[in-house]
Amino acid sequence: MSQIVVVGACMIDLISYVPRFPQMGETLHGTEFRMGYGGKGANQAIMAAKLGSKVVMVSKVGDESFGAGTLENFKKNGVLIDFVYKSKEEFSGVAPIFVTPKGENSIVIVSGSNNNLTAMEIEKASNEIKQSSYLICQLEIEVELSLIALRLAKKLGVSTILNPAPARSSLPEEIYRLTDIFCPNESEAELLTGKKINSMTDIEEMAKQFVTAGAKSVIITLGENGCYVLSNGIGKHVPANKVSVVDSTGAGDAFVGALAHFLDLGIDIFESSKRASAVATISVQGKGTQSSFPERDQLPSELLRSK
Repeated sequence: MSQIVVVGACMIDLISYVPRFPQMGETLHGTEFRMGYGGKGANQAIMAAKLGSKVVMVSKVGDESFGAGTLENFKKNGVLIDFVYKSKEEFSGVAPIFVTPKGENSIVIVSGSNNNLTAMEIEKASNEIKQSSYLICQLEIEVELSLIALRLAKKLGVSTILNPAPARSSLPEEIYRLTDIFCPNESEAELLTGKKINSMTDIEEMAKQFVTAGAKSVIITLGENGCYVLSNGIGKHVPANKVSVVDSTGAGDAFVGALAHFLDLGIDIFESSKRASAVATISVQGKGTQSSFPERDQLPSELLRSK
């Protein structure tokens, strides 16, 4: 096991539990409020670190209490923060989140300081990226910054994982060619392909479309239905255990962080996806984002074995 580098956003999650999503112009009474540390990049880094990976985070926070808390949270969870910079121009990013009794969520992100991360700051982490087995990117920072990180990783011979979230209707063609594992969820896959998912055949075709675009392997996460993996011409549906969902916020990030951890152990992509799905399934049974991510000692030993 070497290390994993995550280039992405840090957010403060402002979570309101509501009886249902509010209608346009409606004021709705919530039942509970929680604040936690989030951001897709930060979540993925924390999940991999909780499982035991050495993780380096590249990001930018505000120079205020939210930013200071984020840095302490990384330290507490063992994530290296030498390349988490402070912005004096913008507040830390925030993510107001609504969660229904069914565990469904609706999220607004305000990127704040994440928008101030620069190409030069990413390039300062070149030595850490060179020493890593995987670099993970998402789309909560500017797409061009993710491209810079992916180009750098490929130049240094490092494998790449792209989680194309939040969803966009299109991506630069180059981004697919720079991605070893392209990992969207169902809605992101639909938006990028312009097609609707009505069957597993639709999912298989979408995965093939992403490979044709240039991605080496594709994992489409399917919520309670697990995920679909296409790698080296072999496609498999990896089911998930059925559980009672409390809060699905961050489940996709738990999957990606866990996936990188298991791949870093040398486990093949199909088995790594199965284990990552199991970790994500555990996360939806707790409230919050990172607070719902399981620790190593909460997981069965067979899930953690190297091979």
